[in-house]
Amino acid sequence: MIYGAMKFSIGGPLKLAFRPWVEGLRNIPAEGPAILASNHLSFSDSFFLPAVLDRKVTFIAKAEYFTTPGVKGRMTAAFFKGVGQLPVDRSGGRGAGEAAIKSGVDVLERGELFGIYPEGTRSPDGRLYRGKPGGLARVALATGAPVIPVAMIDTEKIQPPGKVMPKLMRPGIRIGEPLDFSRYAGMEHDRFVLRAVTDEVMYEIMRLSGQEYVDIYATAAKRQIAEAAKAQKQAHKEAQKEADRVRQAADQERAEKERAEKERAEKEQTGS
Repeated sequence: MIYGAMKFSIGGPLKLAFRPWVEGLRNIPAEGPAILASNHLSFSDSFFLPAVLDRKVTFIAKAEYFTTPGVKGRMTAAFFKGVGQLPVDRSGGRGAGEAAIKSGVDVLERGELFGIYPEGTRSPDGRLYRGKPGGLARVALATGAPVIPVAMIDTEKIQPPGKVMPKLMRPGIRIGEPLDFSRYAGMEHDRFVLRAVTDEVMYEIMRLSGQEYVDIYATAAKRQIAEAAKAQKQAHKEAQKEADRVRQAADQERAEKERAEKERAEKEQTGS
C-alpha cells in the first residue's frame, strides 16, 4: 500500500515532468520473479525505472539511509521503505554481501522483481564499468530467475554534481530481452561461472546503453579520480607557493633597487 501511494505521489509527477521514453516494456513479465540488472548513472535511476513499470521493483540501498537520527532521518527512512528499498549494511565486508544476496533471494522467492546495479556504485563519468560477480550472478543462479538487462540513458545529465535544481529533459530507459542462466544451475559458488554470467549481462547492458565499457570496477575508478584530483590540488598548491616565492623575491629585489636609488639620490644631493 505504501509503495502504491509513493508510486502515485512520486512516479506520476516524475513521468509528467520528465516524460521518460521507454523501449522494451514487453520484456518485463506480467508476473513471476525476475532480476532487473541496470547500469547506474544517477541517484534518480531507482525512481525512474519503477515509475515506468506496473509492477513493484525492490532495490537494495545502503543502511545509512534508514538509520540517520532525527526528523529528517526518519523521513528519509520512511521514504526509502515506501519506494521499495531494502537496507543493507555495506560496511561489513563479506557479511554485507551475504545479506544483500539473501535480500535478493527473498524478494524473488516471493515472485517479485528485484533490481540490482552490477557495477556496485554509480558511474563516476558516464562510462560503463566492470560488473561485480558476487551479487547479481549468485542471486540469479540460486533462484533461477531470468535476468533482464536495463539501460538507463542520460539520467546523469538531469542533476549533475554541484547542481541544486534538476534540468528538465527526457531520460531514456531501454529494457532488453530476458537472459536465461539455467545452464549454470547449482554452480553459484564457481567464481569462473559467476564471472561469465556477470560479463554476459554487462555486455547486454553496454549494447543497450551505447556506453563506453571500462574493464575496471567503478570503485577503483572513483579512487583513481579522487587521487588524481588530490594530486592536481597539491600540484596547484605547490605552483601557488612557487609563484608567491617568485613574487616575494621580485618585490624584495624591487625594494632594494628603490632603496639603493634613494640612497644614491641623497648622496648626490648632499654632495651638491
